[in-house]
Amino acid sequence: MASQKPSIPKGTRDFSPEIMVKRNYIFDTIRSVYARYGYMPLETPAMETLQTLLGKYGEEGDKLLFKVLNSGDFMRKIPQEVLQEKNSIALSTQLSEKGLRYDLTVPLARYVVQYRNEITFPFKRYQIQPVWRADRPQKGRYREFYQCDADVVGSDSLLNEVELIQIIGEVFGRLNIPVTVKLNNRKILSGIAEVIGQAEKIIDITVAIDKLDKIGLENVNKELAVKGIPEDAIATLQPIILLEGENYAKLETLKKILMDSGTGMKGIEETEKIFTYLETLKSEVNTELDLTLARGLNYYTGAIIEVKANNVSMGSICGGGRYDNLTGIFGMPDTSGVGISFGADRIYDVMDEAGLFPDLRGVSTQLLFINFGEKEEAYCLPLLSKAREAGINSEIYPSSAKMKKQMTYANNKQIPFVILAGEDEINSSQVTLKDMVSGEQSTVPFVDAVNIIKGKE
Repeated sequence: MASQKPSIPKGTRDFSPEIMVKRNYIFDTIRSVYARYGYMPLETPAMETLQTLLGKYGEEGDKLLFKVLNSGDFMRKIPQEVLQEKNSIALSTQLSEKGLRYDLTVPLARYVVQYRNEITFPFKRYQIQPVWRADRPQKGRYREFYQCDADVVGSDSLLNEVELIQIIGEVFGRLNIPVTVKLNNRKILSGIAEVIGQAEKIIDITVAIDKLDKIGLENVNKELAVKGIPEDAIATLQPIILLEGENYAKLETLKKILMDSGTGMKGIEETEKIFTYLETLKSEVNTELDLTLARGLNYYTGAIIEVKANNVSMGSICGGGRYDNLTGIFGMPDTSGVGISFGADRIYDVMDEAGLFPDLRGVSTQLLFINFGEKEEAYCLPLLSKAREAGINSEIYPSSAKMKKQMTYANNKQIPFVILAGEDEINSSQVTLKDMVSGEQSTVPFVDAVNIIKGKE
């Protein structure tokens, strides 16, 4: 019988060393900027109890949780009548006590509540780990993917929002991706729904407005009508949807429209303060007020942030916002938080397409010692240790294979330098250094070879 070709589950991916070097460049950049702003790393288990996960993402989210079977003889304890019913939902709760995490936010909330007496508040943490969703795999949507989150828990200060916008600017500055940070506020959206007399329809209104870029004004208005928004309310919405001009001018217009809504005015005040802080900091991050931004309305209560790459037709590459009751789901009310999450996969695609990755050969092997046999090995091994001590990523070919095979190995791994040390080099206490890119080679003392390699870094 022919053996089955190995494969991986749908919606998951293998990342080759070449791709991982680039992915790590993105992760390391994000990590170092987070650390620069005082955020500390946190890791939580891949599995959480279903008690922690269920009911936190709505009915749809619950369906997308990967459940983990209990170990041992898990069928034995299940009553016969439950088995006969063949109700998969009822059955799964008895077969599984654990599930793979769906995002990094619920584990953060669980962690904060569990360790509240040991944590220093405000608690600033970053977390870069994979999450899992039993979604239908399609282009750009995977069942396993990384999230790169940073959150501040236990502080209402708008300085946190400002700092997160600075972090966004610094990360994308280092990655050479020109971006626009879109800013909105849930309270402004609530105020708009209030003043047009449709407070309970805020979700319908914002979902429709959010599609302005994609379907145009006429279709947005049609969708609002279908959702039962009266004609006069749709008419009142028009100047709001089509708000133009620079940020402060937009806010002044909104003040006139929302003057009778306390919630709306609070949202304007918060947004104005963020822009003032950014000015004080002389921030160069291109930040604009965008009232069509309505992501995550089920949990955001204040600022909403979304980042678009300029000149690239792609969805958001980073987003976040303020939520006022993150830990309430675990019985610790009134703890405010604000956070952002970078979309590593989308950032990778933008950088790859635009050729923005730097030369990352220095991350992999920089120097290969060719192996001519036992005597030459004995000469090269101490030099190999010295090269590594000097900070050069180095290896020796593990056997005295044919020269062509060893050189092919160096080429395939894109190793920029090769050292050859045969009888002549050993007798003169030197090495022959070959530059694999230019093809030049020279016989020099080993210390000079190290300096040449270091000089090319």
